[in-house]
Amino acid sequence: MEDKEEEEEVKFSAFPFKPYSIQMEFMKALYHSLNQGGVSMLESPTGTGKTMSVICSALQWVLDQRRQQESQEACGNGDGGVGSDDDPDWLRNFVVNKDPQVKEDKVKNKKDKFRYLSGKADKKEKENKGISKDFGDVHCEHSPAENICQSSQKKIDTTDVDDKEFLLEEYESEDEGDLGSVMSKRKATKSMLNSSSEDESDDAEEEEDEKKFKVYFCSRTHSQLSQFIKELQKTIFANEMTVVSLGSRKNLCINKDVLSLGNSTRINERCLELQKKKKNEATRVKNIRVGAHTRRTKASSGCPMLRKHKLQHEFRNEVSERGALDIEDLANLGKTLGTCPYYGSRSMVVRADLVVLPYQSLLSKSSREALGLNLKSNIVIIDEAHNLADSLISMYDSKITLSQLENVHCHVERYFVRFRSLLGSANRRYIQTLMVLTQAFLRVLLNEKNGNLMDSYHDIEQTSEESRTSDFTMAINDFIFELNIDNINLIKLLKYIKESNIMHKVNSYGEKVANSENTSARNEIREHGEEGGCLSAFQALADILQSLTNNDSDGRIIISRSSSSSSFRKQGGYIKFVMLSGEKIFSEIVDQAHAVLLVGGTLQPIEETRERLFPWLPPNQLHFFSCGHIVPPDSIMPIAVSRGPSGRSFDFSYSSRSSLDMMRELGLLLCNLVTVVPEGIVVFFPSFDYEGKVYELWGSSGIIERITRRKRIFREPRNNMEVESVLKEYKDTICALSSVSTEANQASQSGAVLLAVVGGKISEGINLSDGMGRCVVMVGLPYASPSDIELLERIKHIEGFRNSKSIENTPFGASCDVYNGDAQGGFDILRSCSHRGREYYENLCMKAVNQSIGRAIRHINDYAAILLVDTRYASDSSKRSLSHPVNKLPQWIKDRLVSSTNNYGEVHRLLHQFFKFKKRS
Repeated sequence: MEDKEEEEEVKFSAFPFKPYSIQMEFMKALYHSLNQGGVSMLESPTGTGKTMSVICSALQWVLDQRRQQESQEACGNGDGGVGSDDDPDWLRNFVVNKDPQVKEDKVKNKKDKFRYLSGKADKKEKENKGISKDFGDVHCEHSPAENICQSSQKKIDTTDVDDKEFLLEEYESEDEGDLGSVMSKRKATKSMLNSSSEDESDDAEEEEDEKKFKVYFCSRTHSQLSQFIKELQKTIFANEMTVVSLGSRKNLCINKDVLSLGNSTRINERCLELQKKKKNEATRVKNIRVGAHTRRTKASSGCPMLRKHKLQHEFRNEVSERGALDIEDLANLGKTLGTCPYYGSRSMVVRADLVVLPYQSLLSKSSREALGLNLKSNIVIIDEAHNLADSLISMYDSKITLSQLENVHCHVERYFVRFRSLLGSANRRYIQTLMVLTQAFLRVLLNEKNGNLMDSYHDIEQTSEESRTSDFTMAINDFIFELNIDNINLIKLLKYIKESNIMHKVNSYGEKVANSENTSARNEIREHGEEGGCLSAFQALADILQSLTNNDSDGRIIISRSSSSSSFRKQGGYIKFVMLSGEKIFSEIVDQAHAVLLVGGTLQPIEETRERLFPWLPPNQLHFFSCGHIVPPDSIMPIAVSRGPSGRSFDFSYSSRSSLDMMRELGLLLCNLVTVVPEGIVVFFPSFDYEGKVYELWGSSGIIERITRRKRIFREPRNNMEVESVLKEYKDTICALSSVSTEANQASQSGAVLLAVVGGKISEGINLSDGMGRCVVMVGLPYASPSDIELLERIKHIEGFRNSKSIENTPFGASCDVYNGDAQGGFDILRSCSHRGREYYENLCMKAVNQSIGRAIRHINDYAAILLVDTRYASDSSKRSLSHPVNKLPQWIKDRLVSSTNNYGEVHRLLHQFFKFKKRS
């Protein structure tokens, strides 16, 4: 009872204005969830001030806990002191675990680092040409990519140059037979792939203690994180707490040469390469000592934005003084100071109270380790969590294409031939093993005779010239056994790749060879590296190998290839791992953090999320809170539109939506809407392809011309980088045209129409408030393509949960499932599902609908009409089944929905009355 009274007395004084009652309820629920710890789900509709409520309640809890702990520490070990029985278990553990061992570990790490850097290089052991039993009997055969390398290899062998810098250092494991104790001689070296080039010199920062009760707030996109920072800046917490935003290199890099590469993969690759060059050059200058006056050259001294440690220190001080900064602010500050904001922000994580970061950085284990994120006894808040399960497992997918495989194999083979006689036995074994693996993967994709995996499925391939492809999936173990690579120790191989620096050695040598050859030879070598070059191709291979170490039931292997060699290069072939289960991944976060909060506008059905992410958690231990909307009921007008102006029934199902009559009827509907809806109309289509078909038909039939007489038309671009400029022009047009329009001139333009796509950037996290979204039109039910091989594998996996059987025992349990890309096969699988698979498929669709239509209502004074255009939305409420789309709408929309209209005239009348009423009010 005392805890309840204390909780009710909590004052959220940081809230910048008087909160609404539902905001107070939300903040109290969140505060209570943090007191309890564990997993909580908090649902608050978009436009209800959810972000501000999260900030003011979560950070208030942190301040209260710190004050409480400081008070207890001041009291010593007496009653109410630290570690007393009145403290919750997690708080006592947090304090107890903070022992001198932490500092001892830091000192030990520094000593190890100094010992390694100051030690002399080990002498090479005598060569041993035998192959380790850990890798089986490895024999390098002629590879499918061998012809690519042969012509250039003769020139390499005869070139008299000093290639010593590309030679791998001797690699040796302490215990070749014990996986649990494999430790390389290089282990003392901190990988530059995961650290800033300035880490070694910042002793003071390394000694700084981790902040207690740190909050990690993550969302899906950088724009959503920027919105969070803008809300935070309105509160006192922006100056009272140290806040740091983490972003990608693409968003934070200020090196013009690197940024000009454009592609994220290439930017990451080049940045890491520059850091490697600096590390390698430092080692060469110190240990090799070639000449008494050796100087680092500009080309090999790393990124110029990281050369001056004092500037990085100044960057951190500036960020601390300025308060909460978003990604754009950090980038501008880095440009002003001339130092890297990417590594500068990363170095501030330890001292930060609040870390704002994208999904990938927190949910991916490798990213957490690289950034040094410590979740132990801290708070994790995941915003926009409606699709968390799918977002989480997609981060662990991996893929390598045919051209990437050829690229890696060619580079590794060239390197091996050049340095074979100079390499030690361990390096030779591992490199030969890499070539064996790439050969095995290439045989699968090229369908060579000695790759028996594809032979039994040759007869079912399509013979059409337009789509001569065959995709199929396999369990992890089946794939490994079929390729005869089950005798290879993948864990030790991955350790070798990570610790030996082979990626950069092979890539650097390949670049040198390419530069020394003529242009045609360089083009021949590089044509297989279109996805970002050798380094990114090598990383793709490492990711696939890592995926093969998962449990057999965790995911599936997808193999896609073309049966036509002429069209194969254009279509491409690939091997992909698709993660199916996220519970093991998510449990690592839940086990470490004090509390994990899933926040979103529409989180239901919560049972699906619980079963997919934390099935071990009993339902009574999952805290769930949901609140209503702040807008009054008369501020929305949701209508299920079943018929168009000419009386045709709207049916946008997969088989009917492409009919000319259906697309024309939709155009006539919009022609009528522009006459009754003021300002902006947003129309959401199921896909970019369908939007393109509709727009083309409207253009040829004169519908576009009719619409533009009243409103300008804008289209969402496929390129996300162009969305912001389109939205700005759309908004400016609405403001300009609506202000000059008068009732006396009804024929003049007044506002604009925006054609958007469900799942695009506009449907996720973009505010279409006020005049930007007076009417939202949802075209059909945007179900995912039934021919999507990855989706079907997830559906089959989820369906297996219901029967409490392994996948192998379900009706889909063939060792290899073949897909020919037709939608009918997907529909057959959906019909075979008893319940959960179909429900998941429907939930995906309706979550996308809810996200899209929620873009319009953004604050208490906002108003909008919502048109659900499809006969499947309309039905008698008494006859609705549990799976009816309307039952999956948010409650605040469902309560006001006009679910049945006799004709379009009734819809038009309702809209006219609604906007006339809102104009008067």
